[in-house]
Order: sequence, then structure tokens, then C-alpha cells
Amino acid sequence: MDKFYVQSGSFRCVVQADDSRKAALWAVHQVMGQILPIDGDEPTASADGNEASKPVAVLGGRVKVSRRGYDRDDAGEMPTMDVVADWNQMVTTLDRLQRMMYRAA
Repeated sequence: MDKFYVQSGSFRCVVQADDSRKAALWAVHQVMGQILPIDGDEPTASADGNEASKPVAVLGGRVKVSRRGYDRDDAGEMPTMDVVADWNQMVTTLDRLQRMMYRAA
């Protein structure tokens, strides 16, 4: 797996992934996990509006992914909504599989 620098809006992270698309999906997963319960976990960001809480990362219109660092002119870019749509499809599919497994047990 390669190391990727992923950034969008106020969010930045370093991810190990098979390719840049998977790195972008992981980044979207991290941001969405701040506000949506995923796998039964509680959201990681405070929804109470408390200013002392950890700031919520916000995605921009594009996700930039690079193997060389942040703010690179040669970084690959993809529309954030395309990555969010892929993430949503993946989460929905995993949820369906999980429900099927529990019904079969």
C-alpha cells in the first residue's frame, strides 16, 4: 500500500491505501463519521454547538490526493460529490450485507 496525502476544504490526512480513489474514500469516511453514526459508533464531533468542542472538518468541492505532500500542483483531483456518492453506495451495501447476515443467523 502507498501513502497518500488527502485534502479537501479544512480536512487533511495521510492515508495508506491501494490507490488514490480508495484514499479519498477513506478521507470521506473520516469526515462523515464526525456527524453520522457509522457501525453503531457515536459521531466524533460535538453537535451541541459548543465552541470549545473539536472543530468539525468540512470538505470542499474537490478532493486532492497526492503521494508527495499537501498543496501540490501535481495532485490528482476528483469532485467531492463523486467520492461521497461512492462512499454512500459502499456504506449502503455493507449495511444490507450486515442485515442479511443477522437474518440468516
